[in-house]
This record gives sequence, structure tokens and C-alpha cells, in this order.
Amino acid sequence: MKISNETKIGALTAIAITLLILGFNYLKGKSLFEKNFFVYTVFKSVEGLSVSNPVMINGLQVGKVYKMEEKDNNLSGIVVTLNLTKDVNIPKNSFASISGSLLGTTTLDIKLGTGTTYLQRGDTIATNASLGLLDEVTGRIDPALYKVNKALQSLDSVLKLIGAIFDSRTQHNFQTIFANLAVSTASLNGLLDNQKGALAQTLANASAFTGNLKTNNDTISQIFSNLKTTSDKLANLQLQETLTKLQAAVGQLNTTLEKVNNNNGTLGMLMNDKKLYNNLNSASNSLNILLQDFRVHPRRYTGGLVFGKKDKSAPLMTPLPDSLTTLPGSDKQR
Repeated sequence: MKISNETKIGALTAIAITLLILGFNYLKGKSLFEKNFFVYTVFKSVEGLSVSNPVMINGLQVGKVYKMEEKDNNLSGIVVTLNLTKDVNIPKNSFASISGSLLGTTTLDIKLGTGTTYLQRGDTIATNASLGLLDEVTGRIDPALYKVNKALQSLDSVLKLIGAIFDSRTQHNFQTIFANLAVSTASLNGLLDNQKGALAQTLANASAFTGNLKTNNDTISQIFSNLKTTSDKLANLQLQETLTKLQAAVGQLNTTLEKVNNNNGTLGMLMNDKKLYNNLNSASNSLNILLQDFRVHPRRYTGGLVFGKKDKSAPLMTPLPDSLTTLPGSDKQR
């Protein structure tokens, strides 16, 4: 069956409207695919807070602000609905507060309590009024400014007293001192400059250095792990026992070599007895002569049975020249 163009357009329009509604709800902090666990809290003022702002616990986002509405017609309070998307246990004695930053980001922070019973779906979290970041900074600066003003007033009184006591020359010296102080203050301001100051550059270098350490943290950890593995292997090698055995083996080798050098045993006599060497050399020479005589006069040893009449010539008394024997009157070998 062929679908008409009007039907296709209508279906696409319905899909587009559905996606638009889902996207709009998502931007408002509502999602069809997330777990919905609603709890409530009531504030006197929610200045800076809006729907879909994050709900934080110890710096971790655990949900979003789902809805805000007045408690009654007299605005005695504003009920804030929180949608917690993470499965976390929140003690019932926890409290919520609105936290802002200089960057304009507002969050709803939950300070965990110490109780052993936890919030259930639909429970209400207690609130704790907290100053904004700027208010907190201002509150800390005001006492310091008050002390500075008091110090300046005291300094002004001292300077008036000094001006009344010292002569014009001494006053000129004081003016020079304060001028030098102004120059020093200007130099200090240049040092503390957030953009170009030496202190700022030093802090930037330190930050870059620590950043490199953080980037190579895995490599450094692997190096220390390898060092630990190597040290463990060295500790398990039992070097002292091995060295003791090696020393004993060297001692036995020295004893054996000493016996060989002192003609003790068969090996010592073979290596150091010259008479035995001469006897072996003589026996080898005689065997060589016998083999050469057998090769030259085989009939002498076969009795004429194989090669004919028996050879009665005189036997060899000296070896014939060969590849290992140098001919008389010649320095070459055959």
C-alpha cells in the first residue's frame, strides 16, 4: 500500500513535536530515561537558583532542581523539588543550602548528616541559610578595612606629632622616606601583578611543573613499582648464602690446583712427570714406525699369503718423512 505524502508529513511533524517536547523537558531537568527520586526542601529565598541547576553532594552532582513553587499565597516559603538521579544514602539530619560563585553558577548543596536513617521518596530536607560568595568575602574584608582605617588614623596622628616636633630638615627627610616607600610599593605591585609580575610567572611555572607531574603520574607510579619489584627480588636472592657457596667452591678449586701443582694424584703426575711424557712420546714414535713399515713392506707381516713371496728386507728404524716430518736439508714440509 502506498503511503501518501500528507501522511508522511504528518508523521514527521508528530515525531518532531515529540522530540521538541522531550528536549525542552531535558533542558528543564526532566528526563524520561533517568531514575526519578523526588525529595523536597523549603527556602525563604531562592535568589540565583533556577530549574535544572545541579544538586551537589561533596562536589558530586547527584541530581537536578526539578521544580520551584510557592508554599502558599503569602510566600512564607518556596518549595524546591529535587530530582535525585544517583542512588545515594542521605541521612535525614542532612541540610540543603544554595551556593553561588563569582562565575555566576548556582548550585544546591546538600551537607550530609551523621544519622543512620535515610531520606525516603517524598521526604523534606532541612535548609540552612548560607551567605553568597560575595557576601562572605565582603564580610571578611570589612573588619580588615576597619582595622586599616584605624591604623591610618593612628599614623596620621603620629605624623602630625612628628611635624610639630621636628624641624623642616627632618620633615624633608621623612618626605624622602615616604617617597621611597611609594616607589617600593609600586615595585611590589609590579611584582604581584596577576599578568606580568615575577611572582605570577613563578606561580605559573610551578603550576606547569605540577601539571607535568600529574600528567606523568602513571609513569612515575610504574617506575616506583618496578623499583619495588627489583628490590623485592634482590631481597629474596639470598646473596649471603650464594656468596658463601661460591667462596667454598673457590676454596675447593684452589685445593685441587694446589694438588695438581704438587704432583699429588694422577692428574698432577700427568701434568708434571717429564719421564711419563717421554715414554708416551717414544711409544707414539714406535707405533708410527711400525705402521709405516707395515705400509711399505706388507709382505713381511702376511707371510707371502696375500702379496706373494715374503719380504725379508730389514725393518724401518726411523720414521719416513711425511706431512708432519721435515725432510733433511729442507725447511719445507711434504
